[in-house]
Amino acid sequence: MLTLPLADDAELRALEPWNAKEFVDHVTRVRGHLQPWISWAATVVDEESALDILQQYADRMAQDDGRLYGIWVDGKLAGGTVFRVWDNKDEVCEVGVWLDPAARGRGLITRAVTYMIDWAVCVRGMSRVEWHCSSRNERSIAAAQRLGMSRDGVLREASKLGDTRHDIQVWSVLAAEWRDRT
Repeated sequence: MLTLPLADDAELRALEPWNAKEFVDHVTRVRGHLQPWISWAATVVDEESALDILQQYADRMAQDDGRLYGIWVDGKLAGGTVFRVWDNKDEVCEVGVWLDPAARGRGLITRAVTYMIDWAVCVRGMSRVEWHCSSRNERSIAAAQRLGMSRDGVLREASKLGDTRHDIQVWSVLAAEWRDRT
């Protein structure tokens, strides 16, 4: 199995259908943290619904249309990363993330997304990697900044989670900028 180290006790690897029980247990633990930002936080409520999401991404990976990875800390699922959008024709993808608050402040998201952007740009030839987040999600905005992304603009009230409408900030890094970073 392919794993990428994020720290001595943390790794990034594919989050697959056989991880459904672990995934629902993780979502249940951090639901309150995820629900304001991530739509599936409300719908992953049992092993069947977890399997549905994980199978969707396994199918998307088989179609070269998206990918889902987990972040494990001390062998326990603590978060993840996703290529939510993967457009080979236009060479544009969008990366997303989530993390258990207990695993914050260790640089795990920055390292994981660095791997993802390196692969998207240097191996797969993506020209642009995007990051979309609620204007209210200060941690997500800070992560985009740490990754050297530029804010392209705001899509006003572009997302609805529950009864709340969110302005969505669009951040990006271009392939040339990514390759030239120091």
